[in-house]
Amino acid sequence: MFLLFLGIVLLAIATSFKKAGGKTLPLVAPFRLVSILLILIGILSSCIKQIDAGEVGVQSLFGKVNEEVLQSGLTFINPLMKVKEIDVRTQNYTMSSVHDEGDKAGDDAIRILTSDGLEVVIDLTVLYRLNAAEVPKVYRETGLDFKDKIVRPITRTKIRDNAVYYSANELYSTKRDEFQNKIFKSIDTDFKKRGLILEQLLVRNITLPNTVKASIEEKIKAEQDAQKMEYVLQKEKQEAERKRVEAQGISDYQKIINSGLSDKQLQYEQIQTMKGLITSPNAKVIIMGGNKTPVILDAKN
Repeated sequence: MFLLFLGIVLLAIATSFKKAGGKTLPLVAPFRLVSILLILIGILSSCIKQIDAGEVGVQSLFGKVNEEVLQSGLTFINPLMKVKEIDVRTQNYTMSSVHDEGDKAGDDAIRILTSDGLEVVIDLTVLYRLNAAEVPKVYRETGLDFKDKIVRPITRTKIRDNAVYYSANELYSTKRDEFQNKIFKSIDTDFKKRGLILEQLLVRNITLPNTVKASIEEKIKAEQDAQKMEYVLQKEKQEAERKRVEAQGISDYQKIINSGLSDKQLQYEQIQTMKGLITSPNAKVIIMGGNKTPVILDAKN
C-alpha cells in the first residue's frame, strides 16, 4: 500500500512539472515511468497476501468483517481489504496457586465448595484452539482477548457448578476422573457455541484442608493394613494346609508299610543286610542263630 501511495504522489508531481516554459522537461518522462511502475508494484503487493502456517486471515473492509477465511499460504485479495492474521494453533491457559506459574500473576487457583461444605483448591490447565471456520465470528463478536472473555470465566464457573455434586473425599480420590470428564463436557459445549475447541482439560492438583487430607490418608493406610493382614492370613492358611497334607502323606505311608510287611519280607530284608556285612572288610566272623540278632566278631579283637 505504501508503494501505491508513493507512486501516485510521484505521478502527481511529474504531471505538475510536465511543462516549463511551454516545453516538456527532460526528466519528466523517466520520472513518470518510475511513478507508474511504483503504482503497479503497489497494486500487485496489495493484492497478494501471505498467511503463515498455523494462522488464518480475517478480512475487513471499512470495519465490516468478511466471512471468508484466508488459509495459510499466498492468496489474492482486494487491495482495499485489511487482513488480520490470527493464530489457530493449540493454546493453554493455566490457573495455579503457585505464584507466576499461571497466566495471572499471584495465586490464581480455583476455590470451590464441595457437597460437604469444605473449600477445595484446584490447579487447572486448559488446552484449546480457535475453530478456523468461525474465526471471523470470534473476531467480530468477541475480539482477540477471548482468553479473558471466554476461556477464563467459563472454565471457573463450570468447575464451581459441578463441584457441588461431589464431596472433598470423592474429588481427592474415588471420583476425580469422573469429575474431570464431567466438567470437560460442560466446558466443551460452551466453547463450541463461541467458536473455540476444547482439546484437553488437565486437573493438575487438588488441595484439601489439612484435617480432611490427614483423615483420608489415615483411612487409606487402614485399608492398606487390612489388605496386608488379609494376605498374611491367606498365606498362613496355605501353610497350614500344606502341613496337613504332608502329615496325611506320612500317616498314609506308615499305614502302607505296617500293613504290607510280613515275617518273610522281614527275613528277606535281614538276609540282604547280612550279605552287606559279609562283604564288609570290618566284619570277619558272623554267628547266626535262629531268629536272634546275628553276632559279628571283629578279627582285630
